Amino acid sequence: MSILKIIFWFFWRIWFYILMAIPIVVFLPFLLISILAESWYPYFFRIARIWAKFILFGMGFRYQVQQEATLEPNTSYMIIANHTSMIDIMLMLAIVKNPFVFVGKKELVAIPLFGFFYKRTCILVDRGSAQSRLAVFEAAQQRINRGLSVCIFPEGGVPDDESILLDHFKDGAFRLAIEHQIPIVPITFPDNKKRFSFTFFSGSPGTMRAYIHQPISTKGCTLETKKRIKEDCYQVIKKQLLMSE
Repeated sequence: MSILKIIFWFFWRIWFYILMAIPIVVFLPFLLISILAESWYPYFFRIARIWAKFILFGMGFRYQVQQEATLEPNTSYMIIANHTSMIDIMLMLAIVKNPFVFVGKKELVAIPLFGFFYKRTCILVDRGSAQSRLAVFEAAQQRINRGLSVCIFPEGGVPDDESILLDHFKDGAFRLAIEHQIPIVPITFPDNKKRFSFTFFSGSPGTMRAYIHQPISTKGCTLETKKRIKEDCYQVIKKQLLMSE
């Protein structure tokens, strides 16, 4: 590993956090207003999409989207994807136009500025607490009832072993989708680990592909069919990852 690469990665990673902060500071008054009422969340979501695209382009990333179906407006979906990078959040915001709410780990609240809005707009989960996981279902139900979609990374976190192509899916996203009878939209991010993994001295600017797959219906499904639906979604994403290597 050359010293030039190490220097580049160091400043490039620092630049990422600077890019995260710039739009938040610029749009701060509008962001604060947009979180005053839950019904104003779609306005916050629009600003969040601008924030995400600003970071992606500022980091030298370009994204290509292949879409098997167009998501219907004013329709709630359960959006899922493989999770390998912090940039997954930005890419998801950039490519999905339907307003959605992330279900994410509470540890991200500690990030300055970002954490303030993350706490007030996302559904936070403490994966070690059964009570917290139950509260997620109640919070998600409220968002779905308001016509919003929900986004969950069903692996439950980024695997410590970066050689894992796709970790096992947890049940939460599929249980929610079945209980509310909303379609599941699998999305595959094949390049995010290579472009911006959680290993500090790694990554590079370049193209990131995103595949928005055909929604999987849960109409008429019950919790007894949850395992089959979860496996179907897993195979859709895994197959695309293998094809994209």
